[in-house]
Amino acid sequence: MTQLLPLSADEVLATTRAVRKRLDFDRPVEDEVLRECLELALQAPSGSNAQSWRFVVVTDPDKKQALGELYRQAFDIYEQLDGINAATIYRGDDPERLDQQQRVMGSARYLAERMGEVPAMLVPCMPGRTDAAPPVSAAAAYGSILPAVWSFMLAGRARGLGTSWTTLHLMFEQQAAEILGIPFEAWTQVALVSVGYTKGTDFKRATREPLETAVSFNGWDFDD
Repeated sequence: MTQLLPLSADEVLATTRAVRKRLDFDRPVEDEVLRECLELALQAPSGSNAQSWRFVVVTDPDKKQALGELYRQAFDIYEQLDGINAATIYRGDDPERLDQQQRVMGSARYLAERMGEVPAMLVPCMPGRTDAAPPVSAAAAYGSILPAVWSFMLAGRARGLGTSWTTLHLMFEQQAAEILGIPFEAWTQVALVSVGYTKGTDFKRATREPLETAVSFNGWDFDD
């Protein structure tokens, strides 16, 4: 069993950051550590307890480089198309948030340029295609695998690993499927999670909006 960081469950939950610039690109991640994280991921709930997930771990340098190139191309598109990034880019006028957004975009570009060098990648997959599925079916499908991937990322944090949930490579999902031998018509890729040890483990709570702006009880009570 890998030695864990001295963090409580609450501390792991509050300090699992998207790690980009603080990844140690030169230190391999042992298969044993990845397996420990995946064992915990498989303990996550899934719809009807189907457990119909598949996880492709990528450590082969050539395959990582190929996926990294797809990701870099997708990031170039992402930076240019407002319709794609509108849901993830802060559009307000708070100077602190704008400054934070600029730092995030800078670190995201840094990872895009070096994605092919990350020590390991995780590509979670779910059965079928959701392209034309009704919302209830798509929600059930994603809800049956996202908890497992987040559990993997939390387990990684507890072991000194940094991860970042990315989805931009899905612009080229079929090409990624060909690189990894994933049956494209039968399995949907959900994300590409970068994995590596971090430079230092002293991650802090992030600056977030006040709870009152994000939560209401017993109905929609928001200005927007």
